[in-house]
Amino acid sequence: MKKNLTLAGLMASFTSLPAGAQTVDPQGLEIIGQPENGKTGFQTGVTELAHDLQWLDGMILVIITVVTLFVIALMAWVAIRYNAKRNPEPATFTHHTPVEIVWTIAPILILVGIGAWSLPILFRQQEIPVADLTIKAIGHQWYWEYEYVDNDFAFESYMIGAPALGGENMKTPEVIAQLEEAGYTEEQWLLATDTAVVVPVNKTVVVQVTGADVIHSWAIPAFGVKQDAVPGRLAELWFKAEQEGVYFGQCSELCGISHAYMPITVKVVSEEAYDAWLNRAREEYAGIPAPLTVAAAD
Repeated sequence: MKKNLTLAGLMASFTSLPAGAQTVDPQGLEIIGQPENGKTGFQTGVTELAHDLQWLDGMILVIITVVTLFVIALMAWVAIRYNAKRNPEPATFTHHTPVEIVWTIAPILILVGIGAWSLPILFRQQEIPVADLTIKAIGHQWYWEYEYVDNDFAFESYMIGAPALGGENMKTPEVIAQLEEAGYTEEQWLLATDTAVVVPVNKTVVVQVTGADVIHSWAIPAFGVKQDAVPGRLAELWFKAEQEGVYFGQCSELCGISHAYMPITVKVVSEEAYDAWLNRAREEYAGIPAPLTVAAAD
């Protein structure tokens, strides 16, 4: 299987040009999955898994808020009602069977309820469906390598202006020019890569994740997926993106000095745009000529 060498990635960073096969009209794709300064909460979820996780988080937040407020109110009531001034004669009993039964059974019921909701969501993440597209993601210090295993080609993906490629950890004019050349803005500094994973919308994508040196982690918050990349092991995750756009993630396992400069970029495009990109990618990375189109005779 043919892939770009690290030297090729270095040369690409110095020439400040993204790979030709990666051009999927970046200006026409909305950037959806990215962190925003000063914001809290989740990124917009665009997969079934992300919707499930965000709903589960909200449900559990309601439960723990109710429990916390109840306990605070109970403690305040006890402190006021049974302080030494209002209750100079302390009680002498040591047990209260009905109360002990309630505070034993109630937490059990709460935990069982949380488990009943959360376990199906966990199982849905772990049960890998039949894939429309399979991609192998290999973590390196400090970049990602992607193999489109069904199409026999691979490429490497580096952060634009990555320190690991000899660049500086600064938003220099050269780096900003690289971002703009790739269709991004200064806001995507530390997020955008020179090459992106491209997948079709509304298709089941299975990602096989492993590491080449140390433990990394492949994570896209908007997809609700995160999987450790462990050397010598092959793990899997899946997603089915419902909306076209650009989504960013990060290596989410501390993997060395340049861990912070190991982002992930995924472009979700229409089937037509994906087929066109796939033909260009196979030709560029695997040397497989694009199929010829013959115009129909009048």
